[in-house]
Amino acid sequence: MSKGPNSRLADHFALTGWSKGELARLVNRRGAALGEQQLSTDTSRVRRWIEHGEIPRDPVPRVLAAVFTERLGRVVTTEDLGLERHRPTRSGSTAAPPKDSWEPDRTAAVLTEFTGMDLMLNRRGLVGASAALAAGAVIADNLHDWLTGGAVAAAAARPAPRTLPPAAARGGPRPLLDVHEPGPVGNDEVTALEHAVDVFRAWDASRGGGLQRKAVVGQLNEVGGLLTHGHPPLLERRLWTVAANLAVLAGWMSHDVGLESTAQRYFTIAAQSAREAGDRPRAAEAVSRAARQMLHLGRADDALELMQLANAGAGPGDGAQPRTRAMLRTVEAWALASLGRSEATRRALGEAEELFVQDAAEPAPSWMQLFNEAELHGMQALAYRTLAEHDPGAVPLALRHAERAVLLRQRTGRERSALLDRITLASIHWLSGEPEAGRAQTELALRSINDTSSKRTWDRLREAHRLSARHRALPAVAELREQVHAVLPAPRARRSA
Repeated sequence: MSKGPNSRLADHFALTGWSKGELARLVNRRGAALGEQQLSTDTSRVRRWIEHGEIPRDPVPRVLAAVFTERLGRVVTTEDLGLERHRPTRSGSTAAPPKDSWEPDRTAAVLTEFTGMDLMLNRRGLVGASAALAAGAVIADNLHDWLTGGAVAAAAARPAPRTLPPAAARGGPRPLLDVHEPGPVGNDEVTALEHAVDVFRAWDASRGGGLQRKAVVGQLNEVGGLLTHGHPPLLERRLWTVAANLAVLAGWMSHDVGLESTAQRYFTIAAQSAREAGDRPRAAEAVSRAARQMLHLGRADDALELMQLANAGAGPGDGAQPRTRAMLRTVEAWALASLGRSEATRRALGEAEELFVQDAAEPAPSWMQLFNEAELHGMQALAYRTLAEHDPGAVPLALRHAERAVLLRQRTGRERSALLDRITLASIHWLSGEPEAGRAQTELALRSINDTSSKRTWDRLREAHRLSARHRALPAVAELREQVHAVLPAPRARRSA
């Protein structure tokens, strides 16, 4: 039955420049390469998909996602193309699930398909075409009730994560790129996966996201395959936590190299995976990563909306430790500072300090281990530096926290974080009218910036370069500005794959 045009598919089709006949031939060719010799797509079928909303049978939606991914140079999923069928519920109904509810099998399917397409993009060396970033409200929509307590009663009544039958038994689609479907795992294997997350996290903090992103995405893809099998509830909850941790890393690494819409999707997947694990603080931290991304992109209003949601979902009653709540306050403060809200910024940073010193004796979860005293001072310095462009009275506080952060970062193995702090310190000196100190810190940053594969560090250096312009009449500063200008990558549209 026709249900009207498929606008999602039509929009993507318009970007390719293909004719309907060309798309039909590409689907048949790609299907044959994947062993699906029976496909016989023609122009009339493509027209029905686009103009009448007809959804083709599996594997055609997955083949379409693959050819669009290759053509557009960014991850395109069957959901992006409007080709998702509603799966039967337990009662046999095919009604769509509520908008604020993702079932575990849907989360696992989205996770596996998205990572599979991302890996294909990596393997073929494609770079991103533009794709729109969602606003904060859109990112948070599926999680709002759960994180703010509107669905607390339902969450409390919800049983432990379900043990899922294999994908083939569920009748769900198999990822195009899977050579084999991994089977169930035991405690030792999950422990090894948890250790791998710690290794990946340390690599990212040291050298940035460019070098290890593909490895993280591949590991996340494997975990998605594991989640299609039944496991005991506790083990399955641990697997969902591993998925959340890996998705946050994949998102942060993607953001670090400028793949912005890909990063946003991973942060959403991370929050959903944390939800399946029943871990509200973990979901809130994932949302805070999306907020930090928005701030880096100059979208402070969206960031503040996301942080309000994250804070609401990580109160003391939700199991969030003081350190987690302190971290969330620092990101909120950065958003407030970006909007020039001085008193609110100072209040949020004061609360962050109070919460940090209240940290209980119990060990923080693995994903909070890196938020230590150095990170606290680094975030405070960044927030006050941002505020200083609206309120010059914030400069002394920014300087104090930046100097403390740089000192604490020494010999920690977190070179990228240390570099970002040093660039923040240089920016503060430019703002405070200390050009000699600003020049010294910028020169130190230039010596080490090529040791990381982080686009964010170059973006921050570009901001410091902008602030140095107020002292360009000084010959030494003018010379330094020429040096920085010579090494800065050419400005370009942000990759959104």
